[in-house]
Amino acid sequence: MAPCPVDVLRSNEVPVSAQSLPTFLVATGEQQELLDQFQRRRLHFSEGYHRNKALCFSARAFQKTHPSRDIQGKRDADVTLATPVLLGICDGVSQIEDLGLDSSELPRELLQSCENLAASQLMQKGCSDSYQGPISLLKEAYEDTSSLGSTSVLLAVMDNTTQIHGKLHPMVGVVTLGDCELVMLRRTNGLQHPLQVVLHTEKQRIAGNKQTPLQLARMDSETDPDFEEEAALDAIERGTGLHCMSTNEGDVLIMGSDGLFDNLFLQEVVAICNQLLQPSTTSSFSPASSEQLEDLARCLVQMAHTKSGGSAHATPVGFGGKADDTSVVVAEVVEWTPRCESWARCHRAKRKSNWMDMFSCASSPCIQEEDSANESDDERQASSCTIS
Repeated sequence: MAPCPVDVLRSNEVPVSAQSLPTFLVATGEQQELLDQFQRRRLHFSEGYHRNKALCFSARAFQKTHPSRDIQGKRDADVTLATPVLLGICDGVSQIEDLGLDSSELPRELLQSCENLAASQLMQKGCSDSYQGPISLLKEAYEDTSSLGSTSVLLAVMDNTTQIHGKLHPMVGVVTLGDCELVMLRRTNGLQHPLQVVLHTEKQRIAGNKQTPLQLARMDSETDPDFEEEAALDAIERGTGLHCMSTNEGDVLIMGSDGLFDNLFLQEVVAICNQLLQPSTTSSFSPASSEQLEDLARCLVQMAHTKSGGSAHATPVGFGGKADDTSVVVAEVVEWTPRCESWARCHRAKRKSNWMDMFSCASSPCIQEEDSANESDDERQASSCTIS
């Protein structure tokens, strides 16, 4: 495992304890009145990309309960998803626990539903389902869930269906509701130069309060008398931020819960990425290994926890940071590989045999024989479960 080599920004102020504050459940009526001010619909299109080949994500995720919350026995409500065509983070609202509910249940079921839809809409040739964009995918996924709860959600979809002038033009569709964030990095000056920011999504917080992000919820009438499922679908339709971005081989995506971006400045995130993902020494692209991606995800989480450890580190939310569970998904855009098809086959086989197994922890493998002589390295990497 690579060390985390980047120093955090420091201050000479007196040490301040990290804040450990719950995320509050926002009432349906309160949120509905504010949705339109958060809506974003942005197309980031580049005609400079002309290679006619499909792309996918090579991705790894890492999450960790903050040590101060772990001591208190607090449940980690973050859930991550890392597949060749879909990345996701859901950050469950911790106040749900006060109602006797599992705050991770809706996030987990929602991302599972998103993954099922991605496998059917983005992977299977000749499938009757048609991909209509990340907002439609999220709405359909929500309708397939039944768990009570509330969560922020962030998805990134690899769309290989777009064509410009008759040529394939891969796009990444990003949809966000709440305060998880995505940063896309690119070596804009060439493969031998550092990564630079080409896209950074915005937090969606009511009145800027770090305890009240926009949320996707399902409540019973006793908890929230105003709740109706149509209100949740309306939140997706009217309140989400949507970014559609032209993508290139070698682009790097960093997705993080608020535990990451409340404690690390953007320049720190970029610096860590450039330290662990060094520029190429040649003019040809060489993808990062899965180990490099996992090391980067782990390093970002560790650095966020270091800065919120009660010292005088400057953070985006003030000195001392915010003690919070932290989840990160790191992905690199690469050429479509056999791993993508292997993931889809593994996913379909597992769902057919026992779809409930998909709720196991990330370290549990999809069932595959160790002595499969014909299995490639890509297929073995694709066999790991994707939700954690």
